[in-house]
Amino acid sequence: MTEIVYISKEGLEALKAEFEILKMKTIPAIAGRIDDAKQNGDLSENAEYQDAKEQMAFAQGRLLELEDMINRSMLIEEKRASQKIVSVQIGSRIVVSTEDKTKKEFQIVGSAEAQPLAGKISNESPLGAAFLGCEVGEVVEVQKPSGVAKYTILSIS
Repeated sequence: MTEIVYISKEGLEALKAEFEILKMKTIPAIAGRIDDAKQNGDLSENAEYQDAKEQMAFAQGRLLELEDMINRSMLIEEKRASQKIVSVQIGSRIVVSTEDKTKKEFQIVGSAEAQPLAGKISNESPLGAAFLGCEVGEVVEVQKPSGVAKYTILSIS
């Protein structure tokens, strides 16, 4: 079974842009370096050749990874102002209160776009998964290494 990659329109555009840069610029440039290094003779002791081969392997692997993510992607629907959001879904922005009354903001995103330090948490992470389906006012408990953390959902947009 193929796993879906949930992603925003902007995130998908960024993946496609990275794919095109790798395919049209980066990989051809590395291929040129490999060709130039081959012209220099003995490949067994040619550091430039070995470095270019490693970079090519990485670039080709990343290209395949991007292509796979793009093919499996499902756009996260943007909510219109007229739509009332009842529960947390992928794409939701939420404000929560912690046990010590600290407010935190999160956006639930697909794993390809997760940036925890920026408040973008994956729907697959323990915290993101715990919020899914919850409504304003609900207390969500999440098991952390240091114990159970409780979050009260203040708003969903």
